[in-house]
Formats: sequence, structure tokens, C-alpha cells
Amino acid sequence: MSGKPGGKPRQARAARLWFIRGRVQGVGFRYFAQREAAALGLAGWARNLDDGRVEVYAAGPESKLDELAARLHRGPRWADVRGVEERQAAFEEGGSFEIEP
Repeated sequence: MSGKPGGKPRQARAARLWFIRGRVQGVGFRYFAQREAAALGLAGWARNLDDGRVEVYAAGPESKLDELAARLHRGPRWADVRGVEERQAAFEEGGSFEIEP
């Protein structure tokens, strides 16, 4: 696939959904996810779930999603990530990465 004629080829865009468990609420995990996704140029969101997990959705190039996945497995300094479930997700166009309540 290519963008404009004579331009650089566009990377295929995809989306993924992660469910992160462990000590991930109250330690800045959503803000960590936002900062890391923004640094990678990804759009999406992060939110806390009632069962104590954090859910993260991101859309963008596959290579950048791979990088975000690795960072989510580590988490921020005060987190204790015990597991990450990853799923493919439907691509939704978006411009930024948001924190959802």
C-alpha cells in the first residue's frame, strides 16, 4: 500500500486490546499507557475495570503496537504486572490517546 504518489509506503494499520492484571490501579498505569502510546504515535484509550484490571485499546502500525505491548508488560515503576491478555481489535480512526474514567 502506498500513500501519495511518490510518497513513502504507508504501514498497515491495526488495533489491539489488552487486559492487564496485577497491581495496576492506583499506580498511574493508565497515564503510563497514555504517555507510552503517545510517544509511539498511537491513538486509543485506557480505562480501569471494576475487577481491578486495566483495559488498553490502541490503533496504529503493527510495529508500534508490538512496542506498546512490551511496555505494557513492564508497566510503570509502582505497578506489579501479573499478566497481560492481548486480543486483535477492530480498527477505529482516532487522533489521540485518552484516559477514560
